[in-house]
Amino acid sequence: MNILVLGKGKTGSLVAEIAVERGHSVRALDISENQGAQALTAPILATADVVIDFTAPESAVQNMRAVLALGGRIVVGTTGWYAHLAEMKAKALERQGGLLYGTNFSIGVQKLFRLTAALAQLEGYEFSIDETHHVTKLDAPSGTAITLREIIEATRPGTKVEITSHRIADAKGEHVVTAKNEIDTLTVSHDAHSRKGFALGAVRAAEWLHGKSGAWEFREIFDQL
Repeated sequence: MNILVLGKGKTGSLVAEIAVERGHSVRALDISENQGAQALTAPILATADVVIDFTAPESAVQNMRAVLALGGRIVVGTTGWYAHLAEMKAKALERQGGLLYGTNFSIGVQKLFRLTAALAQLEGYEFSIDETHHVTKLDAPSGTAITLREIIEATRPGTKVEITSHRIADAKGEHVVTAKNEIDTLTVSHDAHSRKGFALGAVRAAEWLHGKSGAWEFREIFDQL
């Protein structure tokens, strides 16, 4: 499979490396090489089976518009752009392209989402979320923390969940969900030791998306990987 990786940051570079390890042909473009999605021309996209985006929110929106307008397929690991989600889903359906997005492509974090849904079923507890990432992460709270909050609040309507964010050095990503009352405290957490889990999940997502048309969140399909 031919994969075009957008973003040569730490995660994007690892995505490219893992894709090669899994036998794919890879081309990678830095944000500076693709300002305003200018590199995403029809000839370039014709050579890519799937695009994987790990850039920045504004760039990701421009990249999705360019890819989906031509009926391409794109996996988006960038977060912070979800105000445009309805537009992107519509573009994917209109042009029979493929969009697969998620706040976190780590399989371990997907399990955390499910554990959090189970924890949220507890009666009589107050819930909170604590997340820690590297200092260069642009969005706070993280997209993963927002997803965790949405899971709890959907399970327990009327519940308000506080998120505390930390940006420390080169932290890979930690999320802790706490349920507390006067009797006891329960926690579930995920602590990434490296970015490999995110990158591997994104490549496996691209493999799944190949040849498909539609729009999906990673939580919907990760059991099929």
